[in-house]
Amino acid sequence: MPLQDFTPSQPLTLGVELELQLVSTHDFDLAPQAEDLLRVLKGHSGAWDVKPEITRSMIEIGTSIQRSHQPLLAELRDLRDQLSRGCRKLNIGIAGGGTHAYQHWSEQQIFPGERFHYISELYGYLAKQFTVFGQHVHVGCEDGDRALWLLHALSRYVPHFIALSASSPFVQGVDTGFDSARLNSVFAFPLSGRAPFCLTWREFGQYFDKMASTGVVQSMKDFYWDIRPKPEFGTIELRVCDTPLNVEMAAALACYLQSICRYLREARPFEPTEDDYLVYTFNRFQACRFGLDGEIVDPKTKQRIKLRDDIVRTLANVDVHALDLQALDANNLIRDTLFEGNGARWLRERRVKGAPLSAVVEAAAGRWMGEVGRG
Repeated sequence: MPLQDFTPSQPLTLGVELELQLVSTHDFDLAPQAEDLLRVLKGHSGAWDVKPEITRSMIEIGTSIQRSHQPLLAELRDLRDQLSRGCRKLNIGIAGGGTHAYQHWSEQQIFPGERFHYISELYGYLAKQFTVFGQHVHVGCEDGDRALWLLHALSRYVPHFIALSASSPFVQGVDTGFDSARLNSVFAFPLSGRAPFCLTWREFGQYFDKMASTGVVQSMKDFYWDIRPKPEFGTIELRVCDTPLNVEMAAALACYLQSICRYLREARPFEPTEDDYLVYTFNRFQACRFGLDGEIVDPKTKQRIKLRDDIVRTLANVDVHALDLQALDANNLIRDTLFEGNGARWLRERRVKGAPLSAVVEAAAGRWMGEVGRG
């Protein structure tokens, strides 16, 4: 199947997808009740979408096309409230976070569906281990060439989004030492990592045709890259974020990305090159392992810098764009996170206080459902 044409869309429009945990209110382990919740939400109001994910203890929600921070946040709060009411009817909770703290992959059940069955058959146990939870952000682009340019220009900022969103320190009852352990699960898939360095849609189409001819891929869905083009939507899709612990952070991350994209498009502070990827995997690891305390290497100067300092500098560069985009509140929440800490820190703080992991998950569910503050 040849690569489809890139569908033009309005530049810098946004769409947000969130993969969410369904948990039992009895023991706060994952609960395989996606079908029940989807049935309850079938007649929901709003333009947002809700659909199943690969295992029956998770769902995915997607916003409508958005242009600015306040309408995006309002829609995310609406879907949170409706999801929470639906969960309460079923006596389950719903939570953010990139991993569940103590679920066992072997106990997960694949959601019935043709594509999920195909993934399970192809990847074996990795499919159930893919019970992890991420935020994906789509950014509109007017054509494929500019989409690919933006995709590669954003590679320098991937560690920002990993570290800011990181909320997956625990896996199967153990503190992994990573702020984002979720991305280790994603990295296990053979078509993960970075996209090939193509700067024109024609060149990318040639790459896709070669891959399709091998039988390895059938569509763009088969690529699990950190950022990938979505030609049917006319977007690029950032896929590295853990699902945040509340919708306010989800909206802030999306609009921080929007501000960076506008800055890159209008200021063009550099031209992306293949050499930008020399330090990409190292920088990615630093953000996963150490979060906001990580260090990254500038691909041009080769200097090592604090990730937190790089975010501060970036915020200074993009604030004028955030002002035009009506996203200053989003950037200010990003600033707060630099000092208050990310979701991984929040979860660990509750564990340090002596709480069992079930209580940590309970607190996370309460936070996502709007029952507790940011605290």
